[in-house]
Amino acid sequence: MRYFIRAAKYFVQLLVILTLIIAALMVAKIVETDISKLFVNGYDSLWQIALLMAAFAAMYPRLGYARREAVLPGADDEVYPVLDRVMTAHGYVRESRSDGRLCYRKSSFGARLSRLWEDRITVDRIATGFGLEGYNRDVVRLVNALRDNRLD
Repeated sequence: MRYFIRAAKYFVQLLVILTLIIAALMVAKIVETDISKLFVNGYDSLWQIALLMAAFAAMYPRLGYARREAVLPGADDEVYPVLDRVMTAHGYVRESRSDGRLCYRKSSFGARLSRLWEDRITVDRIATGFGLEGYNRDVVRLVNALRDNRLD
C-alpha cells in the first residue's frame, strides 16, 4: 500500500510541475496557448503524457526508497545516543520509539514538503546494528555517517 501511495504522490507532483511549466511558457507567449496547436497530436497528447508520467511514477518508489543496514556493535545504551546524534546532525527529529523500532522525521517544513511528507526514516535494531529504511539518498548518507561514528 505504501508503494502505491508514494507512486500516486509522485504522479501528482509530476503533473503539477509540468502544468506549471507549460502555463509559464504560455503566459510568456513562447508556445501556443491552444492545446490542439501546442502538441503534435493535440488533445490526444495529454493522455499520452499522463501515461508516460504514470510509468515514471510507478518506477519511482522502487528506485527512490531503500533499506540498508548499518553495522554498529554494542549495547543499546551505547549505540542509541550515537544514532540520535547522527540523525539530529542530518536534520531529523525522533517521532516515535517502540519495541526496538525508531521513527525519525525531517525537522524542516521545506524538506518535508519537497518530499511530499514521505520523509520518514524507520530504524530497526538488528543483531549487527541497525536497519534503516526510507528515502534512498538519505539512508545512504545516514548509514555512512553511522559507519564513521562507530564506537570502536
